[in-house]
Amino acid sequence: MVFWIASVIGLAIAYLFGSTPTGYLAGKLLRGIDIREHGSRSIGATNVLRTLGKWPALVVLVIDVLKGAGAIVFARWFYPWLDALGNDTPPLEPQTWVPWAVCLAGLAVLLGHSRSIWLNFTGGKSAATGLGVLLAMSWPVGLGAATVFAIALAISRIVSLSSMLAALTAIVLIFGLEQPLPYRLLVIAGGIYVIARHRANIQRLLAGTEPRLGQTSPESSTSSPS
Repeated sequence: MVFWIASVIGLAIAYLFGSTPTGYLAGKLLRGIDIREHGSRSIGATNVLRTLGKWPALVVLVIDVLKGAGAIVFARWFYPWLDALGNDTPPLEPQTWVPWAVCLAGLAVLLGHSRSIWLNFTGGKSAATGLGVLLAMSWPVGLGAATVFAIALAISRIVSLSSMLAALTAIVLIFGLEQPLPYRLLVIAGGIYVIARHRANIQRLLAGTEPRLGQTSPESSTSSPS
């Protein structure tokens, strides 16, 4: 029983890693504003860039990436350590069940970022946090996704499009590398989740109204959050 309780606590910690609302805190600390009432009304680094400027956006981006990486690093340390607790551990070798626990921790941190307990279960699109998960779980996949993001952004200047292309790239790359099944499932589920969080962006892309870097988001003139 101790093992299973500790396992749930581990997932809760991963969720709390993700739920730290970095962009929201940046708005409050730097200008005393709720960033969800400005720009695209997102707490992500792109809206921080539009609302607060380059350096706050860079800090938010780095911290959001570190949240995802931190959750995976924590899970890889925490769950093998639980194996030493005793008789109620799973009747499998740690190398069999630990990847599944890491997979769940990765999903928990993504969920935390997009459904933060501190923001009434709202949040960002989990792209930067997802990148952190990839880099910590399989750095070649993370590096490949980041490269595609950078190239797509340089060409299109559209962050949402670049993020979705990076998510698709990660899904493709994970099958080209020797990775445990749970990691592959995490990348597939996480990539689909990130793309699904961009539903409004997809609609604007199809309509040709998605803003590029340096342009004002069309959502800034509406009253409903993204």
